[in-house]
Amino acid sequence: MATRLVQINMKARDDSALGRFWAEALGWGLDSEGPGVTNLEPVGFAYPDPTAVCIDLVARPEPKTVKNRVHLDLATTSPAHQRELVDRLLALGATFADVGQGEDVPWTVLADPEGNEFCVLEPRPLYRDTGPIAAVVVDCTDPRAMARFWGEAMDWTVHEVADDHATLRSAAGVGPYLEFLRTPDRKSGWNRVHLDVRPYPGDDPAAEAARLRALGATDPGIDPSAISWTVLADPEGNEFCLLTPG
Repeated sequence: MATRLVQINMKARDDSALGRFWAEALGWGLDSEGPGVTNLEPVGFAYPDPTAVCIDLVARPEPKTVKNRVHLDLATTSPAHQRELVDRLLALGATFADVGQGEDVPWTVLADPEGNEFCVLEPRPLYRDTGPIAAVVVDCTDPRAMARFWGEAMDWTVHEVADDHATLRSAAGVGPYLEFLRTPDRKSGWNRVHLDVRPYPGDDPAAEAARLRALGATDPGIDPSAISWTVLADPEGNEFCLLTPG
């Protein structure tokens, strides 16, 4: 049994408007499975597929109040592309953001129209074939421990582990990376952006949930009676959803 990262879930006060921003930012299509839910994926994409990690925007009334612990890094192919992308995103409604990065970093930190931080990276050979999203980045206090948990939770390959960062990617060698970045701040409150993982067709979701708990996942106390998925938390308390197999 194993899971794989299929999408990130982002809360939004206006899921439709934020969906339009991210669809334009990534060059993706958008759809809706019902009121308050906007789905984004590459045009012509056959979900789920390791070539992309999709985005689900879910309407919630609460405003964003703290820095997100999960964010996107966007890939670029040249310095000119990086400048053009930053300018285009600013025109779409993004703003510059200060997360303590200083003035001498080669990447640009922005926030989307609802304040969700993300980075536009300088060209890096590592991300030349990821698509528009270079990486999904998770803040943590112990990247080594997070790599151990997520490396066993999913069938993704662990590529690099150090004291300050860890990197995983789909075993197929395609799509964005999942990265864990050591930061001094601790998690406070519910994450506004979280990971969604999905077992493979034919897997037993209850058995998969039990396997993840045995690896160190915990139950954050969500009432399961009205949902078809399981909400768990990783060893640092970051909530994630175990979706139905498919």
